[in-house]
Amino acid sequence: MKLLEINNLKKSFDNLDVLHDISLSVEEGEVVAIIGPSGSGKSTLLRCATLLETMDAGEMTYLDQRAVTTVDGRAQYADSATMKTVQGYFGLVFQNFNLFPHYSVLKNITDAPLHVQKRDKAEVMETAASLIRKMGLEGKEGYYPCQLSGGQQQRVAIARALAMRPKMLFFDEPTSALDPELTGEILKVIRQLAEEKMTIVIVTHEMPFARDVADRVIFMDGGYIVEQGDPVQVISNPQHERTRRFLARFSG
Repeated sequence: MKLLEINNLKKSFDNLDVLHDISLSVEEGEVVAIIGPSGSGKSTLLRCATLLETMDAGEMTYLDQRAVTTVDGRAQYADSATMKTVQGYFGLVFQNFNLFPHYSVLKNITDAPLHVQKRDKAEVMETAASLIRKMGLEGKEGYYPCQLSGGQQQRVAIARALAMRPKMLFFDEPTSALDPELTGEILKVIRQLAEEKMTIVIVTHEMPFARDVADRVIFMDGGYIVEQGDPVQVISNPQHERTRRFLARFSG
């Protein structure tokens, strides 16, 4: 089942074209890794997909909900009720954690399920306890973000996203703010989610992770999708010269 479909997405900032006619789809249970140099449009694509940026033109559908259409060459967003439904389909984990600094670990995880989704408190607390165990954060429930390591903060951010019960998760370079040891810690968590068949779209510079965990790799450059396909094929035997030049930096 297709969870996300984007067609002909265009985005510019101050007359600088950042995304050119991008089309992609994501199937349920699929792990899609997006790679490419800085400035290639990867994070802007994620921000458009998660409604943090508005598309200039194109179409976007989550499940059977059409979020964006194009009318007279301009993107037109659906009504607020549809957009609220769409927002419930996905979670987003940022590279810099974006936790609420004045909330404890437990409150960071439970606040939105309680106050945005209006779910039963006992059920939310049970879900939070399960996620805290899953993320190896037992005993940290009352801690504040400033009392945690970067890896712990990112695990809280992942738990917070999962607490909303999304159908898919977006990760925007989730390890870029972490040292190598903590990077491995977070990639292990994401690998576990992938094994549990969570639908994941991840922007990453971790090539071994992309090759070993993703079902599909997309290479972007200059706001275009240059190449995509099987991770081993794209990373170990790229067909496009630009992809080869980019990946040469990672071959050691």
